[in-house]
Amino acid sequence: MKIIVTGGAGFIGGNFVHYMINKYPEDEIVCLDKLTYAGNMETLEPVMEKPNFKFVKGDIADRPFVFRLFEEEKPDVVVNFAAESHVDRSISDPGIFLQTNIIGTGVLLDACREYGITRYHQVSTDEVYGDLPLDRPDLFFTEETPLHTSSPYSASKASADLLVMAYYRTFKVPVTISRCSNNYGPYHFPEKLIPLMIANALNDKPLPVYGKGENVRDWLYVEDHCRAIDLIVRKGRVGEVYNIGGHNERTNLDVVKTVLRELGKSEDLITYVTDRPGHDMRYAIDPTKIHNELGWLPETKFEDGIKKTVRWYLDNKPWWENIISGEYQNYYEKMYKNR
Repeated sequence: MKIIVTGGAGFIGGNFVHYMINKYPEDEIVCLDKLTYAGNMETLEPVMEKPNFKFVKGDIADRPFVFRLFEEEKPDVVVNFAAESHVDRSISDPGIFLQTNIIGTGVLLDACREYGITRYHQVSTDEVYGDLPLDRPDLFFTEETPLHTSSPYSASKASADLLVMAYYRTFKVPVTISRCSNNYGPYHFPEKLIPLMIANALNDKPLPVYGKGENVRDWLYVEDHCRAIDLIVRKGRVGEVYNIGGHNERTNLDVVKTVLRELGKSEDLITYVTDRPGHDMRYAIDPTKIHNELGWLPETKFEDGIKKTVRWYLDNKPWWENIISGEYQNYYEKMYKNR
């Protein structure tokens, strides 16, 4: 089987490439990535020389390029991780989110129609559901929860999901969608909460926490997510949405304090900054459907996953130090310095 993995030089896509290359040496993986600020070729170094791996630089919104790629590679499966994904960036510059997340998805779907594939899988997010109140711990997102977006990012992902389902109903493109909770683990770009806190704590820099840090997220170790996507692509029902959750709810403040404990650093490093507009209060996913249909459950407890994650960042300092020394540093200063 030949699989095109878009966004494969990013965090979750890169981990998925590693997972698939190691698990299915008989399959071919073609990684397509635009290499924006969040795409990192160093993430792919461990697989670059593998005989069943190929990297292609390109933009999923570039229609002629994508169609040429499909003509040349003739993929069986497409797994679309390619997306602008940072909420703060979507607030400061919504346009690129619409271009990549909506137009790019449309281009991929048109190429799938033209060249025929056995499965197109859209990697989405629980943020398309909006948020849940903090005082209702009994409520969870299910696949039937109405879409209710809060940011340009989540609106662009919800739009892409609707487009995917429209291509299934109208054109019979064999699609599936997964919506996951917050991922963490190796190769996570340092603008995100956990790697940002690890990097700052190691350098004894302030750890910026929005508001009072009360926002709750359901944390999913990235390898568990990769396992779930693999199952959906191979065994999931066409035209279905599957929620992937970690059963690991934590407030942002709890997460930050856990990181500090793992690193032996003082909580005095925590600095509270002005909350961002439209900040969702709580995400929590009910993964009953994927468990009942495909037998999937998260295998990694948060306490174990965070230890593995911190250890990876300690063992791979050049990977994230190279990022922080570049363009990201300018962005970080703009987002947090005066808040």
